[in-house]
Amino acid sequence: MPTEREALRDELAEMGVWIVIPMFRVKNQIADVLAAIPDWVEGVVAVDDKCPEGSGAFATTCSNRPNFHVIEHAQNQGVGGAVMTGYRKCCELGARIIVKVDGDNQMDLRWLGPLVLPIASGVADYTKGNRFSSLSHVKGMPFIRLFGNSALSLMSKVSSGYWNVFDPTNGYTAIHAEVARELATRNVAKRYFFESDVLYHLGAMRAVVRDVAMPAIYADEESNLSVRRVVLPFLFYHTRNAFKRFVGHYIIRNFTVATLETIFGMVLIVFGAMVAFRHFVTRADAFDIASPGLVMLSALPVMLGVQLLLAALNFDILNVPRDPIYPQLKLMRAYRSVAPTT
Repeated sequence: MPTEREALRDELAEMGVWIVIPMFRVKNQIADVLAAIPDWVEGVVAVDDKCPEGSGAFATTCSNRPNFHVIEHAQNQGVGGAVMTGYRKCCELGARIIVKVDGDNQMDLRWLGPLVLPIASGVADYTKGNRFSSLSHVKGMPFIRLFGNSALSLMSKVSSGYWNVFDPTNGYTAIHAEVARELATRNVAKRYFFESDVLYHLGAMRAVVRDVAMPAIYADEESNLSVRRVVLPFLFYHTRNAFKRFVGHYIIRNFTVATLETIFGMVLIVFGAMVAFRHFVTRADAFDIASPGLVMLSALPVMLGVQLLLAALNFDILNVPRDPIYPQLKLMRAYRSVAPTT
């Protein structure tokens, strides 16, 4: 009789799990990554993103797995471009769940099982690692990464609508193949903003996203997460996505009470601020103290506007997707394959 561990391994082997590894300047680490992949993983697609070190050619000498494929980009497309190439290839090869693993050996593959189980059990379309679930998990994290990820997490919640997830820049992710196939048709950012932009597009698709708690692993490499390079540019991208999400979800697709609360809340705040500013500009030199009526005319709209925005925010938080979309995507793809063409 098989042990409990063997039974779990056999169950994982039947899930059709494939791994995508984007490779760029990881020749010194890729062998360790490939060696750590569990034997229950069905296949691996490694994408050489025009690596100057020849990581793709080197990877072929490091693995004897029967389902190991290397794709080489003619031009560097960034981590997002490499992952999307890997997604398409895995879907062609019959994958059911696709895990993205970086080639720098900073992702503990012992957490591969917990990452794919929510998708395999039908409660999620997409899962991602969360290094902030426990104080012990962030014990060795550099402060600049801790601060930067906290700021980026708040921005991502607003722009994607996933108020239930944290650590948006964590690249240790798993996705159902049906969702990956749909995601690969969208204009997802290809470089540093890739992971955060994926969440925005998943939110537009109403996919279910779950966090999986896991510890952080950092080697001796220099951090690329800097205020100048990441936080400030990301503020622009997240603001853009937040605006697109509001227009797309709360105006075009579904006009709700939150739409009215947001619009009237902003109008009231702007009106109150303009009343106060007008008095400051026209009466400040005369040291004219505002009358109680003028104070209320300015303060009351602002207070009401803030309350309306808080109500809209509460509506948005409660509107997080809860029903996986991959069954519907699978049915639609099957229907398109047999539907008569006109």
